[in-house]
Amino acid sequence: MSQNAAQLMVKCLEAEQVEYIFGIPGEENLNVMDALLDSPIQFVVTRHEQGAAFMADVYGRLTGKAGVCMSTLGPGATNLITGVADANMDKAPIVAIAGQAATNRMHKESHQVVDLVSMFKPISKYATQILEPETTPEVVRKAFKVAQSEKPGACFIDFPENIAKMATDAKPLPVSEPLRSGAHPEVREQALALLQKAQRPLILAGNGIIRAHAEGQLLDFAQTFHIPVVNTFMAKGVISFKHTLAIGSAGLQAGDYHNCGFEVADVILCIGFDMAEYHPHAWHPTRDRTIIHIDSQPAEVDDAYLPTIELLGDIKRNLELLVQTAHQHSAWQQTPKRDLSPYRHLRQSLIEEMKGHANSTAFPLKPQKIIWDLRTAMAIDDIAICDVGAHKMWMARMFRCEVSNTCIISNGFASMGIALPGVVAAKLAYPNKAAVAVTGDAGFLMNVQELETAVRLGLSLVVLIWNDSGYGLIRWKQQREFGRTSHVEFNNPDFVKLAESFGAVGVRVASADALLPILNTALNHQGVTVIDCPVDYSENSQLVARLGNVLA
Repeated sequence: MSQNAAQLMVKCLEAEQVEYIFGIPGEENLNVMDALLDSPIQFVVTRHEQGAAFMADVYGRLTGKAGVCMSTLGPGATNLITGVADANMDKAPIVAIAGQAATNRMHKESHQVVDLVSMFKPISKYATQILEPETTPEVVRKAFKVAQSEKPGACFIDFPENIAKMATDAKPLPVSEPLRSGAHPEVREQALALLQKAQRPLILAGNGIIRAHAEGQLLDFAQTFHIPVVNTFMAKGVISFKHTLAIGSAGLQAGDYHNCGFEVADVILCIGFDMAEYHPHAWHPTRDRTIIHIDSQPAEVDDAYLPTIELLGDIKRNLELLVQTAHQHSAWQQTPKRDLSPYRHLRQSLIEEMKGHANSTAFPLKPQKIIWDLRTAMAIDDIAICDVGAHKMWMARMFRCEVSNTCIISNGFASMGIALPGVVAAKLAYPNKAAVAVTGDAGFLMNVQELETAVRLGLSLVVLIWNDSGYGLIRWKQQREFGRTSHVEFNNPDFVKLAESFGAVGVRVASADALLPILNTALNHQGVTVIDCPVDYSENSQLVARLGNVLA
């Protein structure tokens, strides 16, 4: 059967087991759009390309499979950039595809034509243009392989419209996964020797553990060696907060050095840690601790992060081998349990802070009360997608997670506007789980148009808006540094009426005791619910005083 390159492209995407493509149709991707009509792949029409890229971003991070977004050329493609950059820095696998002008007009000034490959190269692992229809299978297979390989990220394909129309007999390439192995035995022995001598070791658990599905191995490792675990924002839930070895989340800058136990640690094991999650200068300012790096890739070069030992390879396998090796050494069986009291400060402070505001009647609501009620209403495996703003530091620090990938926080690129499109992707990826977008009023309005997408798709999800009528995090930082604010105030629409105009349910919280029943109703509602919740961010300064400064 004859086919054109666009039809071949779709077959290649099917071979990669793509379920959804998020995007907007345009003139230069007409042939791909037509080919999708004969495909089981669902094209999710979004209302802005940035929303499409964020959906692909969160889908990739939650599933480990590359999320796919698509646009036309020019402004359609440039609108993808923020979401693509976010995915690349947060190590979420995505493949972005953009239509492009015909190759016979790309050598000159021409309508809507820009060099997209050059634009996407700095924010992706791989960016290329399809120049012959026969190369389509290779380009698509490489894009997915590179996007999904450690460390995952974004890949970009530029697809000229005349190439898309050309006939070809090429076929999709088979999909294969590389075998992964552990570090050399001698390196493992060296790492164990350092641990044997350590008095107060500490594990800094990063998002790479979740990507490797190594949560069980981390727990086994931590229990075997009796080492407390502090996780990055992006690794929340990698160890249940209920576990006695769980300290909490690090990422609030200076205060973490003391509160998370870095100050007293002599050996710090960084497992699956990505530098963009939390810069070492905040938790290792003294540059004098022994660091053991356990990851799929060599450590980034940084003067505050110079590992003594690097165990490279599959994280899950390396943790398993370390535990096995330790069990073979009789000395480990006689090692007494370590004194964890120096690490208990943050854990106890968090528990006291959480419980202390459970029954708060203050209005507007205190952040602690909002989080307490949200955690109470949500099941442990439900998913919260957190936007960026003042609410992010509260969610990152205080939203208790017992399961990984249940609180998604963008902390590499840290882009506002991710929560609403992100929760759409979360619900598509896991339709049987409840999903909540936790967002500020500013971040919500950046991609509010995707409410229509959620309603049109018939999704059941909740949008919880922390409403303070301003850029709260910047306002707070201005007040701290200058004693006054500059251009951070704005007016909001009536969020209840706005939600209703999209066909969603809108609810305004009018008292502190109203939030929990509203959340319970919303989480059981078949449809989209938008909750307007006034928040009092005067607690920000108290959080800093007790638990540390926020990382910008």
